[in-house]
Amino acid sequence: MTLLEVLRWLLGALMIGAGVMHFVAPRGFDSIVPDYLPAHRALVYVSGACEIGLAVLLLVPQTRFYGALGLMALFVAVFPANVHMALHKIPLGKLKTPAWMLWARLPLQLVLIAWAWFVR
Repeated sequence: MTLLEVLRWLLGALMIGAGVMHFVAPRGFDSIVPDYLPAHRALVYVSGACEIGLAVLLLVPQTRFYGALGLMALFVAVFPANVHMALHKIPLGKLKTPAWMLWARLPLQLVLIAWAWFVR
């Protein structure tokens, strides 16, 4: 298996795992949806389903490109939730999370976008 394939499967597994968590423990995700958006729980479920579906597309050779583009768009779409999380010091799950860590997560969205582009 090449490094590219390993990175692709890693991203796919990460996104499937994150997507599953939206259904297993949605309450933590509800709190990071910005207040100006309606139906927090529905958005949590939709974003979780998108994460799972797009990860599967990424792992299928015939749909890999579309899965990567979709993940890139998803990473942009959820960025406001990450900003909301940092602004309001919402912890990562039950962990006491220092403010600097919440802010440090924001540039990680760029890393995830680049990662999806690289493994397309």
